[in-house]
Amino acid sequence: MQSRIGPLVLIIVGVLFLLSNLGVLQLRAVLDGLGTWWPVILIAVGLAGLVKKRS
Repeated sequence: MQSRIGPLVLIIVGVLFLLSNLGVLQLRAVLDGLGTWWPVILIAVGLAGLVKKRS
């Protein structure tokens, strides 16, 4: 089974840019939050990879 992480990341980034262009979301606020929490994202991706290998 192929990994679905890449396509999901592209979809999420696309939705964020779309919402920013529509004026619904200020992308700067999202990027500031992402800049703070990026280590948690790396940890989550690593844990997901470990769980996937054990299954």
